[in-house]
Amino acid sequence: MIALMLHVFIGAAWTWVWAGVYASAQLVELFLIQAAIKHPGVGFQGWRRIAVGIMPVVTSAIFGFLALPLFASHERFAPTLGGLLLAGALLNVIVVNSSLRSATISAAAPHLIYLMIVPFVARAANPGAPLANALWFGVILLIISVAVAGRTLEKALNAEAAAKDEAERRRHEAEEAVAAKSAFVAMISHELRTPISAILAGAARLHSDVPDAASKTHAQLIGDAGAMMRTLLNDLLDLSRLDAGRMGIEKVPFDLRQSMADTLRLWRPDAQKKGLRLRVEGAAHLPRWVAGDPMRLRQVLNNLLSNAIKFTPRGAVTVRLAAREDGEALIFEVVVADTGPGLSEEQLDRLFTPFDQLASAVVREHGGSGLGLVISRELARLMGGDLTVTSKPGKGSKFRLEIRVEAAERADDRVAGASIAGARVLVVDDHVVNRRAIELVLQSFGIQPTLAESGERALELLQSEMFDVILMDIYMPGMGGRDATRQLRASEGPNRDIPVIAVTASATPKDWEACHAAGMNAHVAKPIDPSQLYTALSEVLSAGVISAAAA
Repeated sequence: MIALMLHVFIGAAWTWVWAGVYASAQLVELFLIQAAIKHPGVGFQGWRRIAVGIMPVVTSAIFGFLALPLFASHERFAPTLGGLLLAGALLNVIVVNSSLRSATISAAAPHLIYLMIVPFVARAANPGAPLANALWFGVILLIISVAVAGRTLEKALNAEAAAKDEAERRRHEAEEAVAAKSAFVAMISHELRTPISAILAGAARLHSDVPDAASKTHAQLIGDAGAMMRTLLNDLLDLSRLDAGRMGIEKVPFDLRQSMADTLRLWRPDAQKKGLRLRVEGAAHLPRWVAGDPMRLRQVLNNLLSNAIKFTPRGAVTVRLAAREDGEALIFEVVVADTGPGLSEEQLDRLFTPFDQLASAVVREHGGSGLGLVISRELARLMGGDLTVTSKPGKGSKFRLEIRVEAAERADDRVAGASIAGARVLVVDDHVVNRRAIELVLQSFGIQPTLAESGERALELLQSEMFDVILMDIYMPGMGGRDATRQLRASEGPNRDIPVIAVTASATPKDWEACHAAGMNAHVAKPIDPSQLYTALSEVLSAGVISAAAA
């Protein structure tokens, strides 16, 4: 471009030769740089030195040489053009090579030398010109300005690099802190599940055994406190899994209409205690069998109903149910509207903030961790929908839940009629409190289990006695539950094919996949929920996978 311009305006045909030489030098420099990048080994250090130290000098010398004929030219603006070329070349060197000081010095040196020569060339070409000596002042001023600009740019780049390093360091610290928090929550949850399981199992057994009403009330109080502890623990675990991206959503067939009826039936006594009306609209128009995650759906709906009843002093809580087609899927919508005090704009902004109960008075009056709505919204999004809210002070609140489900065939209902009383169950857990808690729950089902304190002891019993099902803890000293299951499946013993149910505090999809890969048939989470344990036992026993002796 420069050669074409000079050829057109001042008729300098020699500039084409200059352009060819300069282009060739740039190609050589580019080749050497690429070779040094692709082959960073010791054998290519010489090429790197040439590319960084020598070639910038050569290319700058060739480019800057163009300024000398321009300064010697008698064309009116030729010297001005020469000065602009050198000044522009220096600025380009500063900007392009600012991250590498040696390359900057190498590339700038020829231009600085040319600038020092310019006054001599101008005086020789224009003897007696009054401004020839003034060029010295302009050259020195330009050199100082370029040096200051280069130093400023270098400081800015160094500051930017330092800021990036600091940001990266803080990011690593934050990731380590999150990992440490998740590990701590997992450890604490594992330790808390054992006593909570014992509290719930003991309270349930005590409630069923004691004859007098006062003792039953005390047992119920213990059970309610244990259930509250379990809820808070599950909230913490769910939030930890959501933060870590480890929360999974199942897709199983379930009766949507029956699931909603069961959930709403659970909350009617609480509403009646407060004198509230619990109204349901649209239930009769819901589809029956759909595929989705019924447990997570009930979890979200339970939280919405709990909040609505908790924060509504009088009036009614209305639940509107609807479903509509969306392509091949169905959009299931639940609207929970209450006649409570409503929420201000500020409260709405903070509503989905973890651990924020809007005001200390709320904590004192109602308790809770402030995690329920946060978890519910994230679960709704994992299920392909969302959870939104509209509210005004004094006019109540309206929560709208939408999730995606799919139409499904009626599930096999053999489990409903399955009887587990008298089943031969082996309980394997290294913790005596856990073994006792599970034993109490099983006894309420009409089962007297056999207990084993380790994977090794379980394998010994499985070689000599017949069982229908195994309840296996996962993490135990020595042989863990998955290893014990693998050895059982690989053996030739009489219990090789009986179902194994994983019983563990590590309730993540990844853990369940690992259990399934080890040969386990189902899973239940600690603290033990009697209804979930009963369902799991019914499913595996009714599936026909039982020991040969029991067949």
